[in-house]
Amino acid sequence: MFTQLSAAQPDPILSLSLIYNADQRENKMDLGIGVYRNNHGQTPIMTAISQAETRLLQTQTTKSYVGLAGSEVFNQAMIDLLLANTSAHSRTVGVQTPGASGALRMLADLLHVANANTTVWLTDPSYVNHKPVMEAAGLKVKFYPYFDRVTKQVNTDAMLSALAQAGSNDVVLLHGCCHNPTGADISLEDWQAITALANKNGFMPFVDMAYLGFGDSLEQDGAGLKFMADNIEEMMIATSCSKNFGLYRERTGAALLVGGNISDAQKAKGRILTLARASYTMPPDHGAALVADILTDSALTAVWKQELTMMQQRIIGLRQRLVQTLTAKGCDQFTFIADHKGMFSMTGLSPEQIMRLRDEFAIYAVGDGRVNIAGLQEQQIDYLADALIAVTQ
Repeated sequence: MFTQLSAAQPDPILSLSLIYNADQRENKMDLGIGVYRNNHGQTPIMTAISQAETRLLQTQTTKSYVGLAGSEVFNQAMIDLLLANTSAHSRTVGVQTPGASGALRMLADLLHVANANTTVWLTDPSYVNHKPVMEAAGLKVKFYPYFDRVTKQVNTDAMLSALAQAGSNDVVLLHGCCHNPTGADISLEDWQAITALANKNGFMPFVDMAYLGFGDSLEQDGAGLKFMADNIEEMMIATSCSKNFGLYRERTGAALLVGGNISDAQKAKGRILTLARASYTMPPDHGAALVADILTDSALTAVWKQELTMMQQRIIGLRQRLVQTLTAKGCDQFTFIADHKGMFSMTGLSPEQIMRLRDEFAIYAVGDGRVNIAGLQEQQIDYLADALIAVTQ
């Protein structure tokens, strides 16, 4: 049977790691895969996580199953984190999932069960896994204008004009903050306009919140989502703890369902649990147990928030220093990098220029021109600036 299979296409991001690891050059730089690295090139274990892990080791008494929904303490903590002080808070339920990708897939499967004719609208461009996940669930996919490749910012007019055509069989997927791959975020006014369109035309918002706290702050990054949830009847949210808790390999995420009332939300949750049972059955416990401990302990929460702010501020500093270095070298082509939010920026480099970065300078980036600023080390900035100038002259 296996002989009948055609070879799979390699993942455009994850496959970079294999090539990078095989590269023997000492000055190699990985700006492809989306992980945060400190100035030593390490993805650190946060202090709050270490403290919660120590406590878990001392107090956990069993490795028995937790349940289809995962940790309900974790689920409620994520609802509190994202939707506290909104009208949606009391009509939202959560399901722990294997990472945000697991949440995306479970919510996509739920959409197919609810309406097999659903079309999911994605930003152009969008996270590389959005389209495959939606299509694997049997949903149709459509792209709406988002990123202006000239200004390197959101094309608000084109976006809103396109979304005005979405209707009751449509779901509009939004990036909660720190847009992947572009780094260009919609404004609070855009959130308000999209909310008004959703209420007028009947489409459902689906928010992917993978980078909360990596843009401006926890509060500012979540402001648009909170406004929407406060002013809309139904919506879905996929959220991740990979970045803001540094729990990449623990695959800790949640699918949140906002209903017109708690009864409708609970019905939707029940259907997701049925879908989960037919898939992975229940999510891994470890990462969720750590997050639940941190978010329900004020002292640990304070430690976590301080660390998250330091990471967020460092990313902003990396952006500013790269732009300053390029400018000092006579290059003003990449000033937009300082205005982008979160881990990534879409540089506008062509596939050929990206290959030159790899071949001539051992700098690895995604073929569409996305670079992971959060993977950069301070001592690499000057070298990266020289390489960018070289491939764009």
